[in-house]
Order: sequence, then structure tokens, then C-alpha cells
Amino acid sequence: MILDNFAVLEGCDGSGTTTQIELLSRRFGGPPLPPLYATAEPTKGPVGELIRRLLKDEPRNPGKNRVAHETLARLFAADRAEHLYGSDGIVERCSVRGELVVSDRYSLSSLVYQAIDCGEELPRILNESFPLPELLVYLDIESETAEKRLAGRPERELFERPDFQEKVRDGYRKLLPLWEKSGVRVVILDGSRPPAEVAEQVWRAAAEMPIVKKAI
Repeated sequence: MILDNFAVLEGCDGSGTTTQIELLSRRFGGPPLPPLYATAEPTKGPVGELIRRLLKDEPRNPGKNRVAHETLARLFAADRAEHLYGSDGIVERCSVRGELVVSDRYSLSSLVYQAIDCGEELPRILNESFPLPELLVYLDIESETAEKRLAGRPERELFERPDFQEKVRDGYRKLLPLWEKSGVRVVILDGSRPPAEVAEQVWRAAAEMPIVKKAI
């Protein structure tokens, strides 16, 4: 099922998804454009906060707070279910309030990231019932460029390793065509370009969504 009014930005760590959602939010500063709700996964809810802590703790204290890869996959799915269907969730905002929701990562991240460590079947089963976004913008970036960006961060997370990120990029390339066949409008952009240039391309992609086209 495609969820109207729902857009997702995806990419390897360091690709600039968070920056691009911040820049897109500035374009939706008021009428005539529809309200934009910017969100992210893992969420700021209790399950999402647990995931964030686990992702940060592992590089600092290897093995101390590690959970099984399968457990982490289930936590991501539980957080996503709450993100979608919980109070003030994505489905309510998109379908009831008629807002444009843009998320920094969604189920495709799980299908890519979790599959590397625990195989493809479990992430597929955990995520197959979730609706697909109307629009998916993928910021493609080479692992070497991503590594330079990640090097400037004060601390690393579990998945922010060059060898792992190369596998992540391969995973996205494999799954993007399948999402497109499922009815998702997939837009692939060069995430290594200057942020302002990428932002203009992200805006053009968002402007093609019916909820935005009606307003402009």
C-alpha cells in the first residue's frame, strides 16, 4: 500500500539526509504550501531512544551493551510501528490531517542495514506490512566521500564504518528498483554535490507530489 502525502529521504550515513530535510522544511514556511512535518527514524520515542543509545554505546564500549542483530531489527520495527500508528503518528498526519510528512529514513533502511547482519528474511517479514511512501529520495554517495564527512563527527555509531557503508550502498542499489516497481516514485540524487544544489533537486521532487502541486 502506498501512503499518500508521505515522503522519505534515504542514503548511506554521511549522505546528507538530515541536512536536506532541514533545508526542505525551510521551503515550507507557510501558506500556500501545505504543512510539513519533518520526522526521523529512529524516533524520539522510548523505543527509538533505546535504539539510539545502543547504536552509540557499541563503538564506545564494544560488546558491553550489545544486543543480537535480530533483536535490533525487531526494535527498529517496533519503533516504526509506533511512528506510523501511534498517537500523532505518520498515518494520522498524512491521512486525517492532510499534512505532508517527510521522514529521515524509513523501512528501506531496515531492509538494507539489518539484512547485512541478520539476513534478508527477518527484516522483510518485520517490515512487509508497513505502507510504502509516495516519494523516496535516495542520496547516493561514494563511501570515501561519506567517510570524510563522518570523520568530522564527535562520535561514531555502530554502522558508521567504511566497510559496512559500502555494503549499505550495494544494498540500496539492489532494492531501489524493487520499490519503484511497487509504485513508489524513486528519485536518485548525487549526495556529494553542494547541499544547496541538492536541496533544489529535493524541492523539485517534493513539488511533484499532488499535495504540493495543488498548492502551487
